[in-house]
Amino acid sequence: MITQDIVRKLWDEAGNGNLAIWENDSITLVPADYCGETKGKKPLVILKPIALVNRYEHLAFALKDEELLTKIEDVIRTAGGPVVRGPRS
Repeated sequence: MITQDIVRKLWDEAGNGNLAIWENDSITLVPADYCGETKGKKPLVILKPIALVNRYEHLAFALKDEELLTKIEDVIRTAGGPVVRGPRS
């Protein structure tokens, strides 16, 4: 997974629910009250878009914020998932 792709998805889905990051590198939208399991499988992490990206006026600011990118990477790596930062644009 690429960190900036996750930030874009968080930005796009803010207000629609949370994002579940799965072992197979997929990202799905889940309701805010999601119980944490689907068909007997648990996601690596659940990210809350509003808490993570709502403070930014523009997506470009979120994509370049070292603190945000590092926070997302740390959470995913701690859960055992692979994540890399994409090249700066």
